[in-house]
Parts: sequence; C-alpha cells; structure tokens
Amino acid sequence: QVQLVESGGGLVQAGGSLRLSCAASGSILRINTMAWYRQAPGKQRELVARITSDGSTNYADSVKGRFTISRDGAKNTVYLQMNSLKPEDTAVYYCNVALITTAPTRALGLWGQGTLVTVSA
Repeated sequence: QVQLVESGGGLVQAGGSLRLSCAASGSILRINTMAWYRQAPGKQRELVARITSDGSTNYADSVKGRFTISRDGAKNTVYLQMNSLKPEDTAVYYCNVALITTAPTRALGLWGQGTLVTVSA
C-alpha cells in the first residue's frame, strides 16, 4: 500500500508565506512526477506547479515568481513554498504523485487528502 500525507495549510494574511509538504510512504519503487493542484470554492481543480524526476518544473502563470516547488528524493516528499500570498490563492491544495509500486509492480497516480489554505485580505 502507498499513501500520501499532506501538511502545512492554514490561515495567513495577504503578503505572507506558507510551506506545504506531501510525503509518500509505502511500497514505492520509483516516484516520477510530483505536482500540486488547487481547487477554490465553485471552481475547477487547477494545476499549480509540477516537478519531474529530473527536477524540471513548470508553474501556473498566476503563481510564477511567488511559488516554488521542490522535492526530496530521500524522503519521497514534495514541497510547495508559497510567498507573497494573495486572497485569490485561497483554495484546498492537493498533491498528486505518479509512482511505481513494488510487489506487484504497477503505475499509480495518487492524490493527497487536501489541505486548506486561506489568505485574508
């Protein structure tokens, strides 16, 4: 079994910072792409940032220059450092991980449980 555990959400004032974490655990052979998505009330889930196994990254235009995605291979963890937060960043943030499991060997795409980020004006 493999699971993802997110942490780091909360309430912050506009201009503040938060750091989200998402740790994968279990029978993992390899982790490929790791990403963060978000879903605001009444809106569709959208990609925030993505990082590949070789460290290549891409970001939504709305967060470029403010958010940074990174990963720690030894800890099977992906991070999202969010700076200069704006009220429009308020959403539930979900991590998404593409990985290969062991015994049996298979490819999975997993979602975290979501963590709420609220940015007050």
